[in-house]
Amino acid sequence: MLIHEHAETAEHFLGESEREFAAGERLQASEKLWGAATHAVMAVIQERGWDDSSHRALKNAVIRLSDEREESARNALRGGFTTAEKFHRNFYHNSMEDFEIEADRPEVHEFVRRVLGLLE
Repeated sequence: MLIHEHAETAEHFLGESEREFAAGERLQASEKLWGAATHAVMAVIQERGWDDSSHRALKNAVIRLSDEREESARNALRGGFTTAEKFHRNFYHNSMEDFEIEADRPEVHEFVRRVLGLLE
């Protein structure tokens, strides 16, 4: 995929996740949030020529991106990715409570916006 395709997919998955949560499809919606987060990261790291070949590579890229920022933005990036990982786990284990889903969804949306905002 091209950089702009990853960015568009991230935005698309955010919308899809909201529709699926509204329809009660918690597992698919959770995976769409994870997908939105990873596609946003992949867009930025492809632009920078970094490795995007694994989950570990994505996590390391988020750490690198966050290290370039001041403390509050650093914490937001790292925390946002960690929250997106919770939704990824939820897809497999259905382990998140309703209150967690409601509280954590906006953090993933904000993470995607922040990451896509790093694109040149």
